[in-house]
Amino acid sequence: MTDSASGQKEKQIGRWITAVSIAVPLVVVILFGVRLPGVEPLGFLPPIYASVNGLTAVLLIAALWAIKNGNRGLHQKLMTTCIGLSLLFLIMYVAYHMTSDSTSYGGSGGLRYVYFFILISHIFLSVVVIPLVLKTYARAYLKDFERHRKMARITFPIWLYVAVSGVVVYLMISPYYPY
Repeated sequence: MTDSASGQKEKQIGRWITAVSIAVPLVVVILFGVRLPGVEPLGFLPPIYASVNGLTAVLLIAALWAIKNGNRGLHQKLMTTCIGLSLLFLIMYVAYHMTSDSTSYGGSGGLRYVYFFILISHIFLSVVVIPLVLKTYARAYLKDFERHRKMARITFPIWLYVAVSGVVVYLMISPYYPY
């Protein structure tokens, strides 16, 4: 591929990344306000999507280990799986909130502040990480490994934090779910 063709491809992918990075949070916010009438609450989903977040965290660490040990093929498969798991999480999360009322945190004192700090940082960074993940992945797809590596140094810790903090938020709020 020529530099011009490569540049065009990168611009085209960049436009898609921008569109997806804006559309996903907007769609989630819109769907959060939609209730599916006559559908049983999907109360079984929170521990499943929290587990998906936990698995994503483990696979992110495994992918880092793979690339540090020169196994680019395994790294690529693990990172692609992590993107798929993040999409699966998002689908389950939205489905849960379209069928169930949000659960309020029932703790008090200092732990309440810790919970809300983790929750707010998790939500904010889960939006921020969307374009970071997509740009990092696109750079590898375009075989621009130097720029991929530089961006991955920023993307990886944020994505790992989002995955781990999602599990922590679930564990902190799980006693208050109306099972």
